[in-house]
Amino acid sequence: MRPALPVLLSLTGGYVDTAGFLALGGLFPAHVTGNFVTLGAALTHGTSGIIAKLLALPVFCLTILLLRYLTHNVPPGDEKGLRILLVIKLLFLIAGGACAIWLAPFTNPDGLPLVATGMLLVIAMAIQNAAHRIHLGASPPSTLMTGTTTQIMIDLADLAHGSAGDQAKPVKSRLSRMAVAVFAFALGCGLAALLYATVGTWCFALPPLFALVSVCFAFAGPQAA
Repeated sequence: MRPALPVLLSLTGGYVDTAGFLALGGLFPAHVTGNFVTLGAALTHGTSGIIAKLLALPVFCLTILLLRYLTHNVPPGDEKGLRILLVIKLLFLIAGGACAIWLAPFTNPDGLPLVATGMLLVIAMAIQNAAHRIHLGASPPSTLMTGTTTQIMIDLADLAHGSAGDQAKPVKSRLSRMAVAVFAFALGCGLAALLYATVGTWCFALPPLFALVSVCFAFAGPQAA
């Protein structure tokens, strides 16, 4: 698969997570475990915005469970299977983005408009995570940067310690791919913050474009890295 595809997925993950957090009362569509933190804060301070955070993890899990069940016979790395998942993700990002634009402003943090919009985006990111895990397993994760950053630091320490020759080649290759993934995710975060500050919820018009380009990359066929 084209080397740019995993990078674009990381950019999308960072963008959707930041846009969702800013526009949807602190909801993380992609990094769903982060919602436990914001849920705990909401409960502690007695603020609203609890329903979407409570639903995020079960919706995320059920989406992946259903996808895996329905595509159980599709082998990992299958191009057709990846294309189907990316197209479905595109449809959910279009639906989520349209809801975010048309239903804003979200005056009630626990209201149906916000919850429905958030769950559409959570489903889209769950599909992306499933597609990446099943069909792009050799690439760094596109939404979870903690493990990637940890491995980057480990690789840097190993190289500084004196890894050389054939032993250093796979380390440098992995380090390069992971650094690009983290940079792309951070770039997505920054871009989403900038656009949200300037155009508000219209920033949700961009993720479907990212997803469309991802679909185009997938349909373009394999290419050597």
